[in-house]
Amino acid sequence: MSDPHDPFGRPGSPRHPDVQAQAEDGASARPRLLDRLRQQVRYLHYSHRTEDAYVHWVRAYIRFHGMRHPADMARAEIESFLTWLAAERQVAPSTHNQALSALLFLYQKVLGQQLPWMSDIGRPTQHRRLPVVLSHDEVSRVLGALQEAPHALLAQLLYGTGMRLLEGLRLRVKDIEFERRAVVVREGKGAKDRVVMLPASLEAPLRAQLAAARALWAADRAAGLPGVHLPHALARKYPRAPESWSWFWVFPQAAPGWDARAQLRRRHHLLDGNFQQHFKAAVAAAGVHKPATPHTLRHSFATHLLLAGYDIRTVQELLGHADVSTTMIYTHVLRLGGGAVRSPLDSLIVAPAPTPTPPTASAPAAKPAARAPLAREPRPCYRASPATPNCTAEATSAS
Repeated sequence: MSDPHDPFGRPGSPRHPDVQAQAEDGASARPRLLDRLRQQVRYLHYSHRTEDAYVHWVRAYIRFHGMRHPADMARAEIESFLTWLAAERQVAPSTHNQALSALLFLYQKVLGQQLPWMSDIGRPTQHRRLPVVLSHDEVSRVLGALQEAPHALLAQLLYGTGMRLLEGLRLRVKDIEFERRAVVVREGKGAKDRVVMLPASLEAPLRAQLAAARALWAADRAAGLPGVHLPHALARKYPRAPESWSWFWVFPQAAPGWDARAQLRRRHHLLDGNFQQHFKAAVAAAGVHKPATPHTLRHSFATHLLLAGYDIRTVQELLGHADVSTTMIYTHVLRLGGGAVRSPLDSLIVAPAPTPTPPTASAPAAKPAARAPLAREPRPCYRASPATPNCTAEATSAS
């Protein structure tokens, strides 16, 4: 049986000093280390994804060092863990940075250690990569391969507005404004709000989707289920809001699920993993051989707007970028290969390259003809006998 006072839940492990003084007669125990980490993340209003990532890396750090308490470790242990991630696991620089940020948050914000070596740990250099962008034809084929509702409508909305996947999944009924033909994105990346356009071609499908969602909302009210999740403390400020239609999801799940934080059963929005699986299958069915993800629709949205002649500041506002330099990456995608430089091969009049044909089983493949030496290619100088005076020592050694 595991020790209830152990911050890691290890069976028979020695207690750390921060829990050694806890009473054994059932008195309130000090929160475990990971619970303290979660409390500090929520206190600073970090996102749920950040909380999950920090907990994951702190748990991996502790297990890497044999379940030792982080308070008993310092710079050497952190660097050995990060070295293992980079050398053995070969993680990307962004993953390396995320693990380092989680450990620094643990020591500075949770354990309250402000030591000089924390600022001396180097971060890996991140290299900016060009985003994957689909052409108009590829987007049309992928969207056409998504036939199941509501995934098809969600994919069209992501491409038509440039929203991120979670921003589209978390849309509420009140965020769709048909009169203004606008969609209000609430608490996007960086907890920022913005307004994007509502495609006119999606007005009728969205009204049909809201009608289907309203049927689920009415079923929940008839079954007495708790209302949907509301951010921050709005559920306490407006007790009736979670059960109201205006706060209901535009893309709700077909069946209610368990809310681990609130410890109750309620209706959640569509899961991102479920949509990603459908999108991956659609990309394969459309014959697109690029590593496309739902976020690729956002890249394609920005690139196609720039191709249509819209200025980059407008695209920046629609995407919600804080800095225009982030949006500038799409201008590199617009350029033709080699920066629109014409290849010198196109100016030559040469015979087209023959199409290779696979060899048949009856006739063996013919050996390729020997290539004629080029004008500046040195004459061959490889003989079984010793080199002649006409052959230099360098040519003999090279052969």
